[in-house]
Amino acid sequence: MKVLICASGNTGRLSPFVQEQAESLIILGIQVDYFLISGKGILGYLKNYSSFMKMIKDKKYDLVHAHYGLSGLLATLQKKTPVIVTFHGSDVNIKKNLPFSLLASRLSRNNIFVHSSLARRLKVSGKNIHIIPCGVDLDTFSPIDKCDAREKLGWQKNKNYILFSSGFHNPVKNAALAKSALKSIDLEVKLIELEGYTKQQVCQLMNAADLLLITSFSETGPIVAKEALACNCPIISTNVGDVKSITKKIDNCFVTSYNPNEIGEKIRIMLASGLRSNGRIFMKSYGLDKVAQKIKMVYVNI
Repeated sequence: MKVLICASGNTGRLSPFVQEQAESLIILGIQVDYFLISGKGILGYLKNYSSFMKMIKDKKYDLVHAHYGLSGLLATLQKKTPVIVTFHGSDVNIKKNLPFSLLASRLSRNNIFVHSSLARRLKVSGKNIHIIPCGVDLDTFSPIDKCDAREKLGWQKNKNYILFSSGFHNPVKNAALAKSALKSIDLEVKLIELEGYTKQQVCQLMNAADLLLITSFSETGPIVAKEALACNCPIISTNVGDVKSITKKIDNCFVTSYNPNEIGEKIRIMLASGLRSNGRIFMKSYGLDKVAQKIKMVYVNI
């Protein structure tokens, strides 16, 4: 089976989770090529149409798998090859992107959503939709002894470290609430901004930190929560994405309101206990291999 992965290439490379998924499909025997879109906005994307059509004509693919709504819209402007579109969140939740995703979801053969809320927002239903979250690299994200991880990072053994889920500058991630919650407790805590690290470094941080703090206004995954749980890192999170559903059976994780005092109290409880989560055993179903099998079945059915 020959599949063309169509996605934005404005950063010069595929998004890590798209790359990981594609490599997992290759392991299952799928032949994968990539079409990276260069340009921004609908006009920027449309400039890629002729080269996209030439690639489809020359290579004769069985399927096109587009990631994000705007890439999906470009891919569905032809009817030569069936198109599957995976919607990841920002392509649906951000108002300016919604019309393009809405159209792409109607023109595609099948749609994959990383969270069911996206399908509801696009008002898509029926047998041609699939809810398949992004997978977790369980080989990279795995438990390490906390003291060993801290020693490698040069962290103090008895100091409190909390890992924030993203960069402080991203307004959706709501860093102001995280900082406000820490001010509500009379403890010295270092809040670590999760930005600019390799996957291997993130794994070390998750194993060294006392907990991962998510205070986002909205999420569709988030993948960072699953990566933390794969490391047995406890999580305190607002009720976003699928965090509540995936943590309901996991020890030492809390889902909170947006009240900084409530978040602060949960932080106090976790820092006092010093306990880790048992999330690793619950993340096996989210492994890249398991997700790739589900994607492959979508391909096969088409």
